[in-house]
Amino acid sequence: MASSTTSKIETDDEFTEQEEEDEDEGSLEHFDDFTLASSWERFISEIEAICRLWMSDGPNNLLIKGAVLVEDSNHLYKVKSELKYAMKSYYMEYYFETNPDVDGGKPAGWNFDLHDMQLCFGVKEFLVIAPQSASGVVLDAPEASKLLSSVAIALSNCSSLWPAFVPVHDPSRKAYIGIQSMGTVFTRRFEADLIRSQVPVKLMHLEGLYELFVSKFAYSTLDLTVHNFKVRYAMKLTYKTLHFDDDYMKGFDAENNKSDEDLTGEASDMTQWDDDCSWSQWYSAEDPVKGFKLIAIWSEKMVESSMEMAELENTSPHEAEKWLISPCFATNLLEGSKGNRIGFASQLLLLVDALQMSFDAQFMEDFVSVENPGSDDLKSSMVIPPPTVRDRVLKELFIEGVQFSDFADDGHKTSRSIKGAPLYSLYAQFCLHSLWFGNCNIRAIAMLWIEFVREVRWCWEESQLLPRMPANGSIDLSTCLINQKLQMLAICIEKKGQLNEDYEDCIGSLDHLDSMTEEESVVGDGPFSMQTPSDDVSGKVDSISTADDLLLSGTKKSTVSRKPENVKLFDDKKSSDFTRRGSAGIVNSTMLLKSYQSMHAPYTQEAPLMTEDMHEERLQAVEAFGDSFNFSAQLERDILTSDMSAFKAANPDAVFEDFIRWHSPGDWEEDDDPEGSRSSSSSGLDIEKSKHNWPPQGRLSKRMSEHGNLWRKIWNSAPALPTSEQKPLLDPNREGEKVLHYLETLKPHQLLEQMVCTAFRAASDTLSQTSYGELKQMVAEIEQLYPTMASPLRPLQVNRLSPDSDTIEDLRRLSVDFERVEKLLTVAASLHHKLYRAPRLYREIFSDYYSFYIPKMGTDLTEDDVEKKFDKKLEVRNHEREVLSSMFVPPTANQSWRKVLSMGNLLNGHEPIVREIIFSLRDSVSGNHYAACGGSVSQQEIETYRTYICGTSNDLRVALSVVSCD
Repeated sequence: MASSTTSKIETDDEFTEQEEEDEDEGSLEHFDDFTLASSWERFISEIEAICRLWMSDGPNNLLIKGAVLVEDSNHLYKVKSELKYAMKSYYMEYYFETNPDVDGGKPAGWNFDLHDMQLCFGVKEFLVIAPQSASGVVLDAPEASKLLSSVAIALSNCSSLWPAFVPVHDPSRKAYIGIQSMGTVFTRRFEADLIRSQVPVKLMHLEGLYELFVSKFAYSTLDLTVHNFKVRYAMKLTYKTLHFDDDYMKGFDAENNKSDEDLTGEASDMTQWDDDCSWSQWYSAEDPVKGFKLIAIWSEKMVESSMEMAELENTSPHEAEKWLISPCFATNLLEGSKGNRIGFASQLLLLVDALQMSFDAQFMEDFVSVENPGSDDLKSSMVIPPPTVRDRVLKELFIEGVQFSDFADDGHKTSRSIKGAPLYSLYAQFCLHSLWFGNCNIRAIAMLWIEFVREVRWCWEESQLLPRMPANGSIDLSTCLINQKLQMLAICIEKKGQLNEDYEDCIGSLDHLDSMTEEESVVGDGPFSMQTPSDDVSGKVDSISTADDLLLSGTKKSTVSRKPENVKLFDDKKSSDFTRRGSAGIVNSTMLLKSYQSMHAPYTQEAPLMTEDMHEERLQAVEAFGDSFNFSAQLERDILTSDMSAFKAANPDAVFEDFIRWHSPGDWEEDDDPEGSRSSSSSGLDIEKSKHNWPPQGRLSKRMSEHGNLWRKIWNSAPALPTSEQKPLLDPNREGEKVLHYLETLKPHQLLEQMVCTAFRAASDTLSQTSYGELKQMVAEIEQLYPTMASPLRPLQVNRLSPDSDTIEDLRRLSVDFERVEKLLTVAASLHHKLYRAPRLYREIFSDYYSFYIPKMGTDLTEDDVEKKFDKKLEVRNHEREVLSSMFVPPTANQSWRKVLSMGNLLNGHEPIVREIIFSLRDSVSGNHYAACGGSVSQQEIETYRTYICGTSNDLRVALSVVSCD
């Protein structure tokens, strides 16, 4: 049976060889005499032809022809060619460098740009021949030897010194055999393999590894004196911090803070890495920095005995010549929004989906009503949280005692470009809570909004101040309309409460003010500042002003006149002094024109506040009625009438010219006074001088003196009434009910449009408050985020959105851009938190991360791809070593998986996860009888033995290079 099988194989081989001879007839690259050439000879000839072509092209031409840059390398390229032998297909790769200054044969420098083959065997350029199969290795030993011999013969025919390698055994072993001609009688042979699971304990220590290396050249064929040799060694140790879990961070914080506080309490047990980050109120982010790899390097040194190597095992990594650090990032940094990552970006995307669904109903109640026909579909896919969760959210929103003024910082400086609500305002907080309420579905939002409006109405009916809203000032028209309405309501609640106060208490508090003398109630340059002289006595101010008058009072400009010094103040009291009402005090030293009395400033009403839609209503009224009814002019007339009435009440003897001198000083032209009739002082002496200069000399401007002037008409018809007796320009009850009606009847899509704008703005403002150190890239990203959001959000601010609008897709893309910035920010915050005592390190690490990951954001990469691709290493300076060392906290009882330590060189109780050693023995071959005369290598020192050892606690990889004589 064996004979017949052998015969069949020989027949097949002959048939195959005959076919190949027919196909290759006439080819110049093969033997001419096909009757004598075997398939193996033709295979060698084909390898030789490929090698000659690569040698003739050189590196530059190979790059032009499409050489590929090897991954994780800046200088190493490769070209590939396919060939056949018998019935099998093979490929051959040539690896070469473009930078002649890079010495790939000097691995003792631990150049991290080296390829694995260069590091293991100390070569620079090399060939690899392997079968085209799933494993990519040769499993048959004779086949591997034949392949290596074929390449060696071909390279010899080409006079090439390239080393050649063949992968053998299992791919996970990274086993190779190789050969290289040294150009003389010397030949270098290579071998690499991996020992797993059953590594002898002796080989886990430096002494045993040293003896393993020495045993390889104990019986050398070279003329070496083996008793007095000196072995060169270089060592690299790689440490990795424990996973940054809660236990680790607790120990790390305790090590870094080193304060007198007790860190063992219940609160410290709940510490998360991002507890001090701005987003921690809303979600807990996964730490993007899973750990750090620390590499300690000892460069090439000499050792003469195994005892010396044993002592080196007790050497601390702090004595290493160089430290390098490499961060380990989480793989989900590159995943898109479809991942399981929870953050603002993922919730904002859900809010955009809710916006698209908001067009399906007329009112928010329709989404939660059981009578709504479409509610069954909503119920099946969208869940409303239980009442306990809803009540907790409302309690946090309407927390008692929290006012808008309690928050000093209100978002980023450029956030006002987004028409939303300020970060700490009531509506902005509602939007942020909605992002996580029921996973931000439309039904949950509708339920929370209905309850939110009910709470707002309760505050209105009970005259309770709205939390997180300013109760005074003007309406901020740069914010969204809902925020304007809530601000209007807060002001109305404040005014409504003032109107409901006991007027008797208010009268008593202001009684002293109305009974002050004229000199005691002088108004200064500020808003009715009072100054009290020590001597003079004046008539009584008979007006009674309420707290509402104080709130509605305004500031008017005034003029000052003088009177001779020898005239006493208020010698001629008039009965009109006792009918004065609503006076806020004397206007500096100004005297009335027709009466020998000082001018008094009245308490006036403020101009009525209006929201954005109220302004639009005014404009629409103007457009509808035209000149026949000027709505804006009517409002101005009402304000002017109120001011004139208050001025008349405070100054019963005043004339129209006096009002102009106080309200619009620019329309009063005074005669020139060489001595100067104006004075900024409000002392009793100035008042006395003003009385001596009475009556003031001057005239109305041309505008005010024209016949039929509207202001004079209003003056003539305006009654003398203080603000306390006037009809309020702003009716808080009416305006408050209008606000509540707006909130209760707001259409769903109008609510969601404003929610989207506010949520994007508030989320950005929240993230911008994160502490990430001096990172220029992040500063630029945050600055650019707001202009990036402004364009897609603009259609929502003008209420011109439709359900099939392209804006929805723009918003989805915006959430992806937001996610990119959010991920960058979490990395920056994590690096800053861990390396804040070494600012140079976290700045440069983040810069490398930013440059590497930004082009890959959103691509589909596996964990292996990420770990393989990102391997940036940064050198640690001497003063930064203590910071890195403190990150290796001693293992705790919860980390009992760390078994018994099997290697030395411990760092705070941590053994190296990988230990790499290069042993080498160099010999001068000068005078050696094997060396060829005149050979270039005969006068050099060559590396006769070299061993690269990479060991962990579970395996040991050894690569051996030996020079022998043929």
